[in-house]
Amino acid sequence: MMLHVDCRFEQGKFIAVYGPSGAGKTSILRMLAGFMNPDEGYIRMDNESWFDSGKRIHVKPQHRKIGFVFQDYALFPHMNVRENISFALKKNESAEIVEELMHVTGLTGLAARNIQTLSGGQKQRVALARAIASKPSILLLDEPLSAIDQNMRVQLQHTLEEVHKRYKLTSILVSHNMEEIIRLSDFVIHLEEGQVRQISAPVSFFRDHNSAPEITGQVVSIEKNPDGSCTFILLNNRIIKIYSDNDGQQVEVGEKVGIVYKNDVAKIRKL
Repeated sequence: MMLHVDCRFEQGKFIAVYGPSGAGKTSILRMLAGFMNPDEGYIRMDNESWFDSGKRIHVKPQHRKIGFVFQDYALFPHMNVRENISFALKKNESAEIVEELMHVTGLTGLAARNIQTLSGGQKQRVALARAIASKPSILLLDEPLSAIDQNMRVQLQHTLEEVHKRYKLTSILVSHNMEEIIRLSDFVIHLEEGQVRQISAPVSFFRDHNSAPEITGQVVSIEKNPDGSCTFILLNNRIIKIYSDNDGQQVEVGEKVGIVYKNDVAKIRKL
């Protein structure tokens, strides 16, 4: 399968890559990180060329400002939490950011714990903190939450969002979880058979594909008129509008509701 990708994004965005297995999602991350070389083309970050086949430029992975979080954590079992995070620091660099990251990711009380004694969610927090300790420009996330139970997954989604904003990262997430993509990303790249099929906002993407799961949000305002109403719902840090006729379920401002798309129509369900 040939992989052909041509995308440009502003710095500071949270981008999701979605598509079936074998579409090339992880390969994109590996090329950005420098673990794989494209056959041709270029990769540029902030006007710096990381790869350019025409100019024979290939910046080695260790010289690219990237943080990579894997599904299987990739931590050092013989090191404790603080040592794993500190491993990402450059020589003679202050360890102040390590303490800050442990606080941000909720690991302060686990600093001296051996990696093998941690839960899956705790290990993933360590992996995230280590990826950011190197102060990357791009954070690459390869299905980092897929092996974690739902409650911990929601907690780590909030941590990812906080870290993304706090450190002003450009984050690229590979995920099959539609609710996760809707909650976290600014844009979705739909990849299929090695080709970019669509780039759009996440709610619009899943609405267009009639495959959005039920997601939950909070009603922030309601505008009523004779033909129906427009309900404004806060999903994480985004507000979406749901139009309904007068036969729809009556909801109130401040109420938590479920939203599901069926046949390209959004419906609100009282929780």
